[in-house]
Amino acid sequence: MSGASVHVLVLPGGSYATHAERSSEPIVDWLASIGVSASVFRYPLMTRHPGPLLAIRAEIRSRRAAGVDTVGLMGFSAGGHAAGLAAYAPHGERDEVPDFVALAYPVVSMELGSHGTSRINLLGEDADAALRVATSLDRLVSPGAPPSFFWHTVGDTVVPVEHAYLLGSALARSGVPHEAHIFERGNHALGLARDAGPASAWTALCRSWLRSYEWAP
Repeated sequence: MSGASVHVLVLPGGSYATHAERSSEPIVDWLASIGVSASVFRYPLMTRHPGPLLAIRAEIRSRRAAGVDTVGLMGFSAGGHAAGLAAYAPHGERDEVPDFVALAYPVVSMELGSHGTSRINLLGEDADAALRVATSLDRLVSPGAPPSFFWHTVGDTVVPVEHAYLLGSALARSGVPHEAHIFERGNHALGLARDAGPASAWTALCRSWLRSYEWAP
């Protein structure tokens, strides 16, 4: 991979209703500081599935058409769910599936009762069981999924850590290369998590993971 171009699309959190500032440009700036090209992708809001997924796939295709060799996604909260859909959902063409994903406190399951805001904004209040299954990341992971990095905190009361455990179990069952970090302290939407105690280590851990694949210098 040495010499190949890498670009990361940053997908902010915000419950599919807004794009949270702390998981937008500050993340791009951090990636630039470690030598990784990145930009914020503001996926459609208050738009029913599969609108956001199709928009992300189109952006990945566009980046590849522009000559980017490796396209990664870094998603936060609802943006983590959107990134996970692009990585794990079926029927994606080869040029529109990311090469890797890094997810921070992601919304994983649309079946759990927790954090219904993202589910309602993406699927509607009347989403049936089949649609909720079809948009739950843990139900979509398959052996061909891209390498994945994710982190969460036990103290998260908005998107409970159970979401992360569901994703980790699914990745393990399918034999997908992945790295996971669960920190005891810290609530939701930490972003870079500076001054957030042990969770602040996630950026160094993520950089090491990226470097192990030669996606970061």
